[in-house]
Amino acid sequence: MRFLSVLINILPLTGLVHAAPPEDPIEVAATKNVAKLHKTYQKNIQESIKHRKTGCTKKKLLRRKEWGTLSKKERLEYIDAVYCLARKPGVTDLSVVPGALTRYDDFVWSHVEQTPWVHNNGLFLGFHRQFVHLYEQALRTECNYTAAQPYWDSSLSYLDPRNSTVFDGSPHSMGSNGIYIPNRPNTTIPLPGGGALYFPPATGGGCVHSGPFTPDKFVMRLGPIGTDPKGPNEGLGNNERCLSRDLSLVYSANCRPSNVSDLVGETGDLAEFNKELDSSPAGIHGAGHFVMGPVAMDVYSSPNDPVFWLHHANVDRLWAMWQGQDLGGRVGQVWGTRTSSNVPPSENVTMETPMSFGVVGGLKVLGDVVSTVDGDLCYIYD
Repeated sequence: MRFLSVLINILPLTGLVHAAPPEDPIEVAATKNVAKLHKTYQKNIQESIKHRKTGCTKKKLLRRKEWGTLSKKERLEYIDAVYCLARKPGVTDLSVVPGALTRYDDFVWSHVEQTPWVHNNGLFLGFHRQFVHLYEQALRTECNYTAAQPYWDSSLSYLDPRNSTVFDGSPHSMGSNGIYIPNRPNTTIPLPGGGALYFPPATGGGCVHSGPFTPDKFVMRLGPIGTDPKGPNEGLGNNERCLSRDLSLVYSANCRPSNVSDLVGETGDLAEFNKELDSSPAGIHGAGHFVMGPVAMDVYSSPNDPVFWLHHANVDRLWAMWQGQDLGGRVGQVWGTRTSSNVPPSENVTMETPMSFGVVGGLKVLGDVVSTVDGDLCYIYD
């Protein structure tokens, strides 16, 4: 039974409506349960490879760590590697995508190009697992980064993301919130077939003002595409601008530990897991994007914010944890069709369904990426 239903009687109704206090017993219990689930996942993964002599062995295993557990030196090394990708010349055909000037832009373009085929469907989890892996490998092979891709556990700062080590604006963070701009309009996300969704402004809205990724150190070029108004050349032109953020306490509340516990511990199959994870903005995937503001709300060009990679490493961690509760029964599960929300209707995905990564990684099939310790993948989450 889910944590909210188990413990609902020990809190007044208002405790379920507003952000819970730090010692909320629901969240304390959920945090402990998530730790148990994580321990089971790690034990089962390590057991599955302990006798291997080739392939993904214990010695080769990359350990992906939560951002806040990294030393200051380790964080700076990661930030420097991101800057490196953002300085290196890209390989995208500029006659097609004039704004893709750097290797970092190559990754943004790859996501833009594949967005209609890898969201709200059966390829979402697998595509983004490989996508984060390709980014991790680019940092390591092209920019001399020696560690693994870190993740952002958004449940740690669900009460206020501004207090997170990811967003606190220190030199060892991923940059601050945006400068607060009052009286801003809603963010408009147009819907296929007409109409739109409107999202009110939150606590920032302007350029990142302290720490890494301030305007003098980092710029975005591609987009907007999935939010209005669009950038030049339908968002593919060189629309150089600062990285902006608008951290939201409303959407951050959806990342609370009890939601993580329910997602990993209570969903019985991949269809249910995906439904809980990927609902937007209530699910942890959608909420993590909406926490950051309009840049990350743009489903196409959301990798413009470097925290995209920490967030999607966390999404992948949750899938890996869920799989790790029963490796034999869950690693081979697939779900869903090839089209977004099955519109238009399409065939179910299989282990042989191809996924394209364009200029950053070529082709893979879904079966190549369902395990984090087979094929090209060899990592575990600490």
